[in-house]
Amino acid sequence: MRAFPVIVTAPVPPPSAQRGAVLYIALIMLILLALIGLVGMRVAGMQERMAANHRAVNLAFQNAEGLVRNAECAIENIENRTSIGGCAAVTEADIERSCDTGFQARRWASQRTLGDGPAVAVRQIDQCIPAGGSLGAGGPVQANPFPVYQVTGYAVDVEGNPTSSAVVDTIFRL
Repeated sequence: MRAFPVIVTAPVPPPSAQRGAVLYIALIMLILLALIGLVGMRVAGMQERMAANHRAVNLAFQNAEGLVRNAECAIENIENRTSIGGCAAVTEADIERSCDTGFQARRWASQRTLGDGPAVAVRQIDQCIPAGGSLGAGGPVQANPFPVYQVTGYAVDVEGNPTSSAVVDTIFRL
């Protein structure tokens, strides 16, 4: 004789006795996952904007620094009476040699707007402060074999639709 396995099944409750708790739990879990996804998307969007702002600031700074370096190259060409290519279009007439102007880099930069584009201001400052230490404003310019210049440059991140600007102020001595 053969033995047949006995299959025991649990009685299925009638439909009126089922409560559907699994359905409610699954819906709550789905809502929680959707909220986590939305928060993740917002965080990613904010980080994208922060990275774009950081890039714009860095580009503006690099453009301003490049402008200042090119102006320094042009000053060297003027002082040494040479012509090294690739320098900015700073001429001897662009160099402010008077000590009476009261130039302040911060005020000069605050007068610029994003639409102005790049600008550079060059001042020869070695004759403004003599070796004695007092400010000899308005005195005659004396020839100095090692002139000192203040070079201030303003630039934006991209031409056309700028979003950020930067100012670099340097002291340059030949």
